[in-house]
Amino acid sequence: MHVLLCEDDDLIASGICAGLTAQGLTVDRVATAAAAQHMLHTARFDVMILDLGLPDEDGLALLRRLRQQGEALPVLVLTARDAVTDRVDGLHAGADDYLLKPFDLRELAARLHTLLRRAAGRAVNVIEHGALRYDPSSCAAFLHGAPVDLSRREQALLQALLHNPGRVLSSEHLKDCVYGFNDEVESNALNVHIHHLRRKLGSGIVETVRGLGYRLGPAA
Repeated sequence: MHVLLCEDDDLIASGICAGLTAQGLTVDRVATAAAAQHMLHTARFDVMILDLGLPDEDGLALLRRLRQQGEALPVLVLTARDAVTDRVDGLHAGADDYLLKPFDLRELAARLHTLLRRAAGRAVNVIEHGALRYDPSSCAAFLHGAPVDLSRREQALLQALLHNPGRVLSSEHLKDCVYGFNDEVESNALNVHIHHLRRKLGSGIVETVRGLGYRLGPAA
């Protein structure tokens, strides 16, 4: 899961980035509304965490503008504003979830997984694809009932494919899902991760669509 974090407090942002990265998520952080809008035009994200007290613009104003522009990215508002009217305003502005500070990182991660699950139209976290079972919230993969050890990058790649069954994803799209905006990516890095997935989960897990990209292979 690729997360865009819009939070101006360096200490809070550092804790969120470290905590979510440790749970297998890829996080890019910005500190202003303008930077958040720029990032949304530059890279692909699965979900956004939005603080409301930003230095250049109120977070709700940014959220309303994004929704008016047709941006459907799931957004979790993370704020210290605890009044009922604030929560109602946030939801009316287009927020998909609302979490108050202080918070537990485990709850934050669980809510992000729930948002992604709802966006994909699934009722449960566990994704089944033939003999493969994968739980994004626990980062656990099983093939024919046996656990499979996947690196964080391999998990991100697998999630991108599982969340888009039947859809051809370009190399650039997959790189956005696997790497952060500031990560140094070698030219063959994506091919290496695809090779490892095929070795661990079967050669048919990733199909190459010549000239277009890759897609999830048929369920075995």
